[in-house]
Amino acid sequence: MTRPPRPTRAGSVALRLMPLLCYLLSLQGAHAAWAPKPPPLSTPWTSQVSTTNALPDYPRPQMVRSDWLNLNGEWQFGNATAGQTPPFGQNLPESVLVPFPIESGLSGIKRHQDRMWYRRTFTVPAAWSGRRVQLHFGAVDWESTVYVNRQLVGTHRGGFDSFSFDITNHLNGGTNEIIVGVYDPTDAGSQPVGKQTNNPQGIEYTAASGIWQTVWLEPTPSARITRLDMTPDLAGSTLRLTVRGAGLSGQTVEAVAFDGTTPVGSATGSVDGEIRIPVPNPKLWSPESPFLYDLRVSLKSGSTVVDQVTSYFGMRSVGLKLVGGVVRPVLNGQFVFQIGTLDQGYWPDGIYTAPTDEALKFDIQKHKDLGYNLIRKHIKVEPQRWYYWADKLGLLVWQDMPLMDSGKTPDAAARTQFELELREMIDEHRSATSIITWVVQNEGWGQYDQARLADLVKSWDPSRLVDNMSGINCCGAVDGGNGDFADWHVYVGPGSSRPSGLRAAVVGEFGGLGLMVDGHDWSPNGRFFYYELVPDSATLTSRYVGLINSIHRVMNRPGLSAAVYTEITDVEGEVNGLFTYDRAILKVDANQVRNAHLNLIAASRQLNNLGLMQLGQYRSLQVTTPGYTHRYLRHIDSLGFTEVVNSASGGTLKQDATFKVVAGLADASCYSFESRNYPGSYLRHFNSRIRKDARDGSALFDQDATFCARPALDGSSSSVSLESRNKPGFYLRHRNGEVWVDALENTTGFRQDATWGISPPTWWSEANVPMGAYQSLQVTTPNYTNRYVRHIDSLGFTEVVDGGSNATLKQDATFKLVPGLAESSCYSFESRNYPGQYLRHSNSRIRKDARDGSAIFDQDATFCAQPGLSGTGVSFQSYNFPERYIRHAAAELWIASGFGSTWDSPASYNADASWNVAAPWAP
Repeated sequence: MTRPPRPTRAGSVALRLMPLLCYLLSLQGAHAAWAPKPPPLSTPWTSQVSTTNALPDYPRPQMVRSDWLNLNGEWQFGNATAGQTPPFGQNLPESVLVPFPIESGLSGIKRHQDRMWYRRTFTVPAAWSGRRVQLHFGAVDWESTVYVNRQLVGTHRGGFDSFSFDITNHLNGGTNEIIVGVYDPTDAGSQPVGKQTNNPQGIEYTAASGIWQTVWLEPTPSARITRLDMTPDLAGSTLRLTVRGAGLSGQTVEAVAFDGTTPVGSATGSVDGEIRIPVPNPKLWSPESPFLYDLRVSLKSGSTVVDQVTSYFGMRSVGLKLVGGVVRPVLNGQFVFQIGTLDQGYWPDGIYTAPTDEALKFDIQKHKDLGYNLIRKHIKVEPQRWYYWADKLGLLVWQDMPLMDSGKTPDAAARTQFELELREMIDEHRSATSIITWVVQNEGWGQYDQARLADLVKSWDPSRLVDNMSGINCCGAVDGGNGDFADWHVYVGPGSSRPSGLRAAVVGEFGGLGLMVDGHDWSPNGRFFYYELVPDSATLTSRYVGLINSIHRVMNRPGLSAAVYTEITDVEGEVNGLFTYDRAILKVDANQVRNAHLNLIAASRQLNNLGLMQLGQYRSLQVTTPGYTHRYLRHIDSLGFTEVVNSASGGTLKQDATFKVVAGLADASCYSFESRNYPGSYLRHFNSRIRKDARDGSALFDQDATFCARPALDGSSSSVSLESRNKPGFYLRHRNGEVWVDALENTTGFRQDATWGISPPTWWSEANVPMGAYQSLQVTTPNYTNRYVRHIDSLGFTEVVDGGSNATLKQDATFKLVPGLAESSCYSFESRNYPGQYLRHSNSRIRKDARDGSAIFDQDATFCAQPGLSGTGVSFQSYNFPERYIRHAAAELWIASGFGSTWDSPASYNADASWNVAAPWAP
């Protein structure tokens, strides 16, 4: 056998390169089949995903037509460059599984790139002949350019909203080609991105580029319905419906509402005009009873139906209301504490896209199982099926607007785009029953025009609440000062903002308790993020339940109405979730967590009855007449008046407007009101005038000072009217600033003026402490009573002080108790030897710092005196974290709640948080 000639070195290289050259030459005509790439963690649904079942569910539950064609599945995929000619008629080299973003393992790509091409072919079903064909995209991040059969059919900018094109005139009779070009710079651009970043770390996560929601085709008539805008009107027992349409020429609308298969109401009208569909005796939608009506909407030309869709809706109302003297959000006219979690909507296998519809439902169902009634959908907008499950299962939703990158100031073009996408989000989801609040901005990320944007959103949708800025106390955020919420972020929390006459107090984020679970953690950069790390599930459960239990106090005062825990699941490097990122492990005891939530919700419902009318507690009587709710009943020169009381009011006025609620002096089933600053004196009527007098021991006085709580004369379920015990039919009533008992008059004005809110006291401190004098604070914990509060190197400690102590120590242990810097009915502690410097808390540690003129310093340096938690002495409650008190632990001073570990341990908490106000060591 003759040996073939040995190749030269150059020939050898050519032979070795030949397969690669052939492959490169063949790319125009071949592409690789789709295969998933390993995600960092698999979920229980990862293995269920294939090219034949990629999210096969109908994508638009609130506007359903029977005919549609799902285009999810395997598409061709290729790199793109700016200005490149679309690759018409060419096979692209890779395959991608639509609708999973390209960074996900399920997409089969698992990388980020700014520019990309998608390509696939389809055939229009023969049965659609004669109808228009709509091409729908659930969402594409971020800029999309769409071609059908080599023809441009449209472009779209916006990564979180759906869009459609009528492609009828671009179709042929056989195989049709779609090409979609996408540009997504993620946080290198200036568009809304939410939590996406090209450098995932901490609280920012992997990008989600390209097509990430269902793509589908739908046949429609030329004259067609394009959108249903639905707003329930409980007061009118109607559904307000506006039908949007296209291709119209004189058509009318007919709408019928159903309870199951039974019609309950119908109405006719015109496109773009409001139609009111009667819903008599409506069944109310709530988390406890998420009842949904069905709806059929027909577009008619004469008597002929030219288009028809089906939908659903819930009957519920949302608003603000004075409940127990505090402005609170109400659902169907009733306050219920909103307790929920921050839900980022991220998945380790699909990133922005849940692997299956059952997975999409899972997170919502688990909120229900754990006793939550709220989800804050955080800086992401979900597919419409997510809101369908929230509607159907019964969860309240705060919907965030995805924000621009936090490190940039948006220019004019970025602002215009932000507002376009904001309007699209609201229009697309305005009919979702579950959404009760729009959250416009968060922690100052990309912030601008805060007040204007909140007003703009309210004008677009006055039926819902608006949060102008979640986290107004955080991270350089600027509060617009308007909207319906004063929203704080408090880690670990919960703390509370303060309600006003116009805004409810809510905590948009708290918690962040971290627990790492081996085998179920993943971080893109190998580092993990949490606010407080705990060692095991039992500790996490105990710590979490303690936080929920502490909310009861701040719900009553200052009047917290909602709290959002961070978070329902881990997300990439964040390990704050109640579930692991893969949804495989619940880290807490479900029964304990559920019971804590249900107990909180049940307690909140009691405030809808007699508000805060509790025996032995200090309360104030708030005017509820519209336009006068900033006024309170107070005594002056022994006579009763109403007067404006706010944080700037003087201490005397605040004490005059505060009363202890006691059992009625003449009838224990009724009430009497003892003066806060004149113990033993009570509100009573004399010659019909309300006055404050000392109890004289007579039966007549006791009768004159006894008032019986009656249902509010103005019809409010959260306020009360007070009827004289010995003058039946006469009610406590204000007129012209004076307070009287007057005979009932059947007028709106009288009923409003004789209705009162039982509110938290205007004088916050329930314990009496000398004001304006130098004092020392003595430890009351047994065996440590020789120790006193002192500062050293700007930090707070306790130390043994006695007659032999040096002068510096004695001065360090002496403070002037002055009116609270942030609230005059509380106290601040001014250093004896450093005038102008005060005890304050920072990161929970007590320290001594110079007043810097900021509002946050003044709040941190203000403490309200309460009866000693141990039953002796006095406890000092943080003004801006009302569930926390100054306590000593291992000689250090902290503000603590007694629900944690180490310095926040429950061990000896009540004694450690109680103090004796003693004579000063350095007068």
